[in-house]
Amino acid sequence: MNIAQYLDSTYLKTPEQSGISHEETLQINKKLAQEAIDNGIFAVMIRPDYVAEIKKYIKERNSDVAVGTVIGFHEGTYSVDEKLAEASKAIEDNADELDFVINYNAYLQGNTELVKEEFVKCTKLSLEHHKIAKWIIEIAALNDEQIADLTKKISNWAEENFSENDLSKIFVKSSTGFYETTGGKPNGATFEGVRIMLNNAGKLPVKAAGGVRTPEDAEKMINMGVKRIGTSSALALIKNESSSGGY
Repeated sequence: MNIAQYLDSTYLKTPEQSGISHEETLQINKKLAQEAIDNGIFAVMIRPDYVAEIKKYIKERNSDVAVGTVIGFHEGTYSVDEKLAEASKAIEDNADELDFVINYNAYLQGNTELVKEEFVKCTKLSLEHHKIAKWIIEIAALNDEQIADLTKKISNWAEENFSENDLSKIFVKSSTGFYETTGGKPNGATFEGVRIMLNNAGKLPVKAAGGVRTPEDAEKMINMGVKRIGTSSALALIKNESSSGGY
C-alpha cells in the first residue's frame, strides 16, 4: 500500500513551545516540505505563520504537495469571528486546507447553536475559496457517545447546508495532539474512536490525527476507511519504520 498519498506530514509547535527561533522553525518547516516533495507525501500541516513561505517554497520546486494549516488551534475556543479572520488570512496566504478546531467546550456545555454557526460559516468560507475544510473534534476530550453525536451533527449540518459535490471536501478529524490527558489516556486517534467517527460521518471523509506511529497502524486506519492521516512521523511510516513519540 502506498500510504504516502494519505499522509499529512505535521509540525505544529510554535517557536515558544520548542524553545527555538522563528527562523529555526521556518527551516524545520522547509525540511518537512522537502521531505514531502521527495517522498510523495500528500500534504504538510503547519502553523499559519509559515503558510505563505512554505507555499512559495513548494511552488518554486514545481511540486503539488498541499499546504494545510490549523485554525482556532489548539483549544478551539476562539470566537466565530476570530476563526473567520484567521481562516481568511490563511486563504490569502494560499493555504490549500484549513483544519479548524471545533469549539468542543461549547458543545460539551450544550451550546450547539454556536458550534453549528462556526461550522457553517467557516466551512462556507473555505468552500467559496476552493479549500478543504477539516473539523477537529478532539476525541480525547469526549466520551464515545459524544464522539458519535458530534460527528453525526457535523455530518447532518454539512448535508443540510452544502451540496453533494462539496461533502468530499469537508472532513471530520480526530485530534490536535495538544490535548492534555490524564492516566496515560491517548490524546490522538485510537482505532475505537476513529471507528465511531467513521460510523457516524455519513458522506464526510475522516482524518485520523495523532498516535499513528507504525506502518501497520497506518494501513489498518486506511483499511478501516480513513482518507487522511495526520502524523509527525510521516517519513518513518513510509520507510516502514516505527516512531516512538511525537504526534
